[in-house]
Amino acid sequence: MNKDSIDKETIKNLLPHREPMLLIDRLINIVPLKSATAIVKVEKSSFFVQGHFPGQPVMPGVLIVEAFGQAAAALTAHGIDPNEYKNKLVYLMGIDKARFRNPVMPECELHLDIEAIRSHGRVWKYKGVAKVNDKRMADAEWSATIVDRNDKK
Repeated sequence: MNKDSIDKETIKNLLPHREPMLLIDRLINIVPLKSATAIVKVEKSSFFVQGHFPGQPVMPGVLIVEAFGQAAAALTAHGIDPNEYKNKLVYLMGIDKARFRNPVMPECELHLDIEAIRSHGRVWKYKGVAKVNDKRMADAEWSATIVDRNDKK
């Protein structure tokens, strides 16, 4: 992978998410701390397909929002000094202006174009558009914060 993209293994080093909740497969077109496109492979084997909905599977809107959040967290973590980020996590704080325009069906590649629109200290604001084959599926704005990792078990 080149420096303007990262694969799933690298994403695992940046985020605490693991299967089945790690939704993003790659981050491409990275402009550090500014923007990127996340790739989500929506498969027939995706954990939500069997029950949402039998015979008419669609990716739940809340999982599209979760994927937006994961993409933003990976973008932010990837752009911060690794020594500064190693004991941190990025938490979703709020979701604004979420709109679900078309259903996301299995056997597609969902592209999440995300952009950091503002940061103030540990709080970041993002916006994103979800697309399949350049067709807008959803869009949202959200905020997140960088917090200290609590390693207590």
